[in-house]
Amino acid sequence: QVQLVESGGGLVQAGGSLRLSCAASGRTFSTYGLGWFRQAPGKEREFVAAISRSSGNTDYAESVKGRFTISRDNAKSTVYLQMNSLKPEDTAVYYCAAVDLRRFYYSVRTKEKEYDYWGQGTQVTVSS
Repeated sequence: QVQLVESGGGLVQAGGSLRLSCAASGRTFSTYGLGWFRQAPGKEREFVAAISRSSGNTDYAESVKGRFTISRDNAKSTVYLQMNSLKPEDTAVYYCAAVDLRRFYYSVRTKEKEYDYWGQGTQVTVSS
């Protein structure tokens, strides 16, 4: 089992940047695929970005491509989401998630139901 704790959220002006971090407990971090999701007020939670165990494969929602970058540091058991050129519509609670992919080294997962573990979320607010 793994526990996830997000940090790095906050208030930023449109056009600004933030970097979210998600620290994981446990010794098997490198066997997990990781993802970021977000939920805006009154909306369903949606996929943002995902990364494979190997870091060789990533996937992004169309709305964030070219602006957001997901990365991971297995030595630190941490996954990051670098968010640039932020827009007011990026305002949401951001969640990191993990799924056991010990047999799927290069796979990424983009569906919420595929993930086993979730963090508590961190608020990102982008002002116009």
